[in-house]
Amino acid sequence: MTVLLQSTLTCPSCGVAKVETMPTNACQYFYECTACNTLLKPKQGDCCVFCSYGSVPCPPIQEGKGDDCCAS
Repeated sequence: MTVLLQSTLTCPSCGVAKVETMPTNACQYFYECTACNTLLKPKQGDCCVFCSYGSVPCPPIQEGKGDDCCAS
């Protein structure tokens, strides 16, 4: 299985989408929209902003590590 490292984050406030590279060694809990400066945080039940607002889930989720993927 190939893990994708690029994900398009879409801001729920202004709708601007931007391609970002996901970290492979940690989850990203916060992301500031480059257009409206809204600070994005994961939705309840998601581990990171990529799982909540991205076009592709984070690498640990892609690898099937489950709900506690960022706990390590």
